[in-house]
Amino acid sequence: MKPFSFVPTLATSLATSLATALVLTASAASAEMVKYTTQESFEDVIFGLENAILDEGLVIDSISHIGEMLERTRQDVGSDVELFTEAKSYSFCSASLSREVMEADPMNISFCPYTIFVAVLPDAPEETMIGYRSFPDGAMQKVEALLDGIVKSAIGE
Repeated sequence: MKPFSFVPTLATSLATSLATALVLTASAASAEMVKYTTQESFEDVIFGLENAILDEGLVIDSISHIGEMLERTRQDVGSDVELFTEAKSYSFCSASLSREVMEADPMNISFCPYTIFVAVLPDAPEETMIGYRSFPDGAMQKVEALLDGIVKSAIGE
């Protein structure tokens, strides 16, 4: 009886390399974001964001107080790093646009609700960041255009 030995074939090696590249590409793509910075205060940007969302006829589903949560739990998780001076995210949806993009691909459900973040870093307290995750090409570009318009409106661009 021969001992078992695995000698990868060229096809197996290529398939493995391709699968790895696809996973890495998907991970990198999902991590991309669109971010703007402004000299406006955190409170002014939040006020502008809330108005910009409502001006689109949308309803804010939830506000996540990310900065407060991270600060409140910092010592509990054994950290001494202050990540944000302030940070919130706003989640909302557009029934008509969501239907349109999900009719194009039902798996676009994974992008709903849409979220915009606002944050200030401790090492740059004079700058407020506002942004969102980017979306894949195709139907979701309409959602990205909506979010970009809301963000720009929030900071007066």
